[in-house]
Amino acid sequence: MRIRSIFTNSGGILLSRVFGFVRDLMMASILGANVYSDIFFVAFKLPNLFRRIFGEGAFAQSFLPSFIASRYKTIFAARILLSFLGIIALLALLVDLFAGPVTRLIAPGFDAHTVALTARYVAIQFWYLPLIFVVTFFGALLQWKEHFATTAFATVLLNIAIIGGLLLSDGMPKERIVLVLSYSVLVGGALQVLVHLLMARRFRLLRMLGSGFASLGTHSRKVAEDTRRFYKNFFPAIWGNSTAQVMAFLDTWLASFLVSGSISYLYYANRIFQLPLALFAIALSTALFPSVAKLIRHKDEAGALREMKRGFWILLFLLSVATVGGIVFSTEIIWLLFERGAFTRSDTLQTAQVLQMYMIGLLPFGLSKLFGLWLYSNHEQMKAAKIATWSLAGYAATAFALFQPLGAMGLALATTVSGCVNFILLLRAFGWERFASLLEARRATLWLLTLVLSGSLMWGVHLWILKVLGV
Repeated sequence: MRIRSIFTNSGGILLSRVFGFVRDLMMASILGANVYSDIFFVAFKLPNLFRRIFGEGAFAQSFLPSFIASRYKTIFAARILLSFLGIIALLALLVDLFAGPVTRLIAPGFDAHTVALTARYVAIQFWYLPLIFVVTFFGALLQWKEHFATTAFATVLLNIAIIGGLLLSDGMPKERIVLVLSYSVLVGGALQVLVHLLMARRFRLLRMLGSGFASLGTHSRKVAEDTRRFYKNFFPAIWGNSTAQVMAFLDTWLASFLVSGSISYLYYANRIFQLPLALFAIALSTALFPSVAKLIRHKDEAGALREMKRGFWILLFLLSVATVGGIVFSTEIIWLLFERGAFTRSDTLQTAQVLQMYMIGLLPFGLSKLFGLWLYSNHEQMKAAKIATWSLAGYAATAFALFQPLGAMGLALATTVSGCVNFILLLRAFGWERFASLLEARRATLWLLTLVLSGSLMWGVHLWILKVLGV
């Protein structure tokens, strides 16, 4: 495992989040909070959903193990690229033709006039989907080459394109601003494709694909079994990576029955919770996945476990410190980022309590990313999907039991429960003996001592801040 790859992914994620925050501030300032901002976010809802499904693991977790295992890699890669692009382009064309009904499905509360306005932008922005698939495809091939920097830092290009659109359209009528932003989404996608193609050329991946396309017509039968295995794993992987989106939808739906502000408390707290999860867990698992998949492909389980062991201790330390810091400084974090204008002190305290419930689940959620890649490397996407289903069931049962007595805190706690269920079931699938081999008394003692010392230091700083502020 290369530590440099982890920091590369973390740096790209952090940079993208910073530009995303700038984008949100500018969006609020230029477009405001009105029907036109609602129209833009609804239009971006579907392509953003598919971006998360493709870009955050479902495709790579199915494609890479099948690609690594294939004897005819060039033909297999060409076939997958061609078939997926054809399906996605057809889907985008159908959305273009039937944008009105599609808009009504994703925004049933809009009146007929608003649906008609939104449909135009839905049709434009959905063409982002084939662009982001090309990015995901070449990103997976670059992972195979153990090159992560391009994909990690290219994510910021979408935010830069939208920021550019906001600057260009400042002062225009609101409807015109939404139109410019819709095309800015496509520009962002095209820029991401461009940088991936340039890097693919550098690693001679374009030449490899050219060879695959040349042989596809006469030798496609050679990869028939590889293709069947890929599709068999791909659809369970989609479900396994979509349960978080389902939980987010249920969060919003249940919170709508609670006191005013509950949806906002969940949104702002979850934004903070997702940062260490992405910076540490997603960055590390993305960097680790290709090497573990290759070692398993060559039946070197001992080597794969060594990689898992290194990743486990790094992740355990980072997430533990982040958990303690997030819980201890929850109020200060929310106060620093959000308490201004209409966001009152009461809102800060309510959001901080929700954040604490989320942060309890940071360790199980983060470590699940690590142990999940073991299943994907072993072509056990269906097992991972079943585990994700049980996790979702755990969330639903806890959420319906707690959202009335505990409000938004109960929904955040339900998310944490689902993370614990997911983690325990993944450990069982990974194997308790394998997990025991990752543990080491000396390292465990050092980790515990570091955690106690860092927690004590953070608590002392917390009390000092409260004294200075006179709280």
